[in-house]
Amino acid sequence: MALTEIDRELLNRCLSGEPASWKDLVDRFLGLFIHVVNHTAHARSVRVTPEDIDDLCAEVFLALLDHDSAVLRAFRGDSSLATYLTVVARRVIVREMARRRMAEALGHVNAHQSTIDMSADERREVQRIDNRDEVQRMLAGLPDMEAKIVSQYHIEGRSYREISSGLGVPENSIGPALSRARARLRGSEVQL
Repeated sequence: MALTEIDRELLNRCLSGEPASWKDLVDRFLGLFIHVVNHTAHARSVRVTPEDIDDLCAEVFLALLDHDSAVLRAFRGDSSLATYLTVVARRVIVREMARRRMAEALGHVNAHQSTIDMSADERREVQRIDNRDEVQRMLAGLPDMEAKIVSQYHIEGRSYREISSGLGVPENSIGPALSRARARLRGSEVQL
């Protein structure tokens, strides 16, 4: 679906800083963002409270405003504004959910019951490395297949099952490959 004239006008008003334009954008897309939060939480088997939904929607709006609305300015109009904002919202929400899980796992915040009830895939998500520089260092010295596995897991956020089917390797070999890569990284840090 193409960009509608209503959305084009709303976007232009927001980018030019017209009064009440931001309120109009919030009113128009808040329901969409709530849907994205609920859908993403359901897909990841994460329980969200109304407060979590509010916080995650606020994170999306902050991302839209960040760096002088860079995300909105980057919109090229190749799709509908709703489609573009759905993709942006999902990325922000997934990143924030992973960040919160990591903080809970590291003991930086109190763990919620939903963390205790996590599936094996969700526990693996907590172990993902968030620092891309670390991942790039890790990839540099790895055999080709291990580098692909690490990249797909840590950078692309794929599950063991997705990596297995995409690379044609047994699903039960993914965890050991990631462990070997981490061990190599730890070994290289000791030598430095």
